[in-house]
Amino acid sequence: MKKRLLVLSLALAGAPAYGADLLQVYRDAANHDALYASAKAVWTAGQEKLPQGRAGLLPVISATASTTWNDVDFNRRAPGMPPIDAQYNTNGYQLTLTQPLFRWQNFEQYRQGKLAVAQADAVFAQAKQDLVLRVSQAYFDVLLAQDSLSLALAQQKAIAEQLEAAKRNFEVGTATIVDTHEAQSRHDLATAQELAAQNDLEIKRQALRQVIGKLPESLAPLRAQVQLQRPQPDDMGKWVEAAETGSPLVQAQQAALEIADKEINKQRAGHLPTLDLVATRGRSSATGGIAAGVALPGSDTHSNTVGVQLTLPIFAGGAVMSRDREAVALRDKARADLDNTQRSAALGARQAYLGVTNGMAQVKAYEQALVSSQSALDSNKLGYEVGVRINIDVLNAQQQVFATRRDLAKARYDTLLAQLRLKSAAGSLGEDDVQAINALLEK
Repeated sequence: MKKRLLVLSLALAGAPAYGADLLQVYRDAANHDALYASAKAVWTAGQEKLPQGRAGLLPVISATASTTWNDVDFNRRAPGMPPIDAQYNTNGYQLTLTQPLFRWQNFEQYRQGKLAVAQADAVFAQAKQDLVLRVSQAYFDVLLAQDSLSLALAQQKAIAEQLEAAKRNFEVGTATIVDTHEAQSRHDLATAQELAAQNDLEIKRQALRQVIGKLPESLAPLRAQVQLQRPQPDDMGKWVEAAETGSPLVQAQQAALEIADKEINKQRAGHLPTLDLVATRGRSSATGGIAAGVALPGSDTHSNTVGVQLTLPIFAGGAVMSRDREAVALRDKARADLDNTQRSAALGARQAYLGVTNGMAQVKAYEQALVSSQSALDSNKLGYEVGVRINIDVLNAQQQVFATRRDLAKARYDTLLAQLRLKSAAGSLGEDDVQAINALLEK
């Protein structure tokens, strides 16, 4: 079993650097990601708020029709008057057109519809940015897991070589059994770390599969000597200002506040009269019948009416005033939510900016630390060979080198993700930024 796991590890770590890149994965996610598809459906539904609001300003046409069979028995009390038994059918139809002339609440609802469309656009814009971030996070998580597995395998190989050297030295009497035990302990620990790295890689690959709907055989890795760029403009204050106004979440909440303002006007319009133009066209007819043995003729009536209808609300049990107070309270909530969203956007911009600048500093520090660690490892190996260093010194130096390589890779990925989050905070993240990151990958 252990041998099969080792073969699998080598296959995963040594897979050729060809296949899907970040741009391709992003485009696959746009077609397969369930969260993005859900957001798109919500956006499509939100576009219907405008025609729904406009409908309140347009005429309403309705038609009614009826047919009734009548059987009337009428007994008169006057002496000598026979009872009347009449049987006949009545039917008719009526067309009614109502054109609002003055309905202030309908006008406010139309304005709310336009704002609701703008809000849906902003929410969908945020969903697009979230897709970029989720895809990039999943992509770099897989790359980091691959790097961790490769480093774990390389570390295990190096420790195995040191273990063999310790055994040989013990056999010839130039080293103690302690060196062998220490090397064996580190080798066992490296094996456990390799298994953990394999498991983590599989988890990260499945997470990527959830986003894009399939599992690429390999992903294009980041170039070894990639040069990271500072944010442009290189001013945290400007990024914060951009986030407070340009963030899609801020824009969506701004639209929500304006909708709440219009809702107050809409509810207060319940105190205002309404004026409608009403036009009708109808026809009613009755078939002939028999009453008291006498045949009655049928009738056929056509009618056309045009007029205006004024409705003046007087008292509705306090419901209008209650809804007015409710709308005012909800407007205050929307204003507080907007303030909180702006503060969160500003905080996100600051965190992302610091993530980029500090991340770049960390990358440089880790690059220098890697050089120093490698030099220390070489020196310890040489010292061990000539007898001035012991086995544990070499093992510690090896562990330091591999840990620094892993931390360097993670710092690079985190810095690239911070660059994307900074663009997202300002509301300017898009496919162009994915292409820019994609250009840093090996082809």
